[in-house]
Amino acid sequence: MDAFTAGLLQRIKATESDLAQARETGDDFLAEVELAELEDLHRLAAEHGVEVAVPSS
Repeated sequence: MDAFTAGLLQRIKATESDLAQARETGDDFLAEVELAELEDLHRLAAEHGVEVAVPSS
């Protein structure tokens, strides 16, 4: 796995965690920000052929 792919997957994992935390604490604004970031990261992954596992939750 190259550095780009590893970094992208790490950012996705971190953003998913941040999104879950924002939702758990009821921070709707932060949840929207994190969701937008996650969508951008998934788009970037798709553009570069990086397969992303779908979270189980």
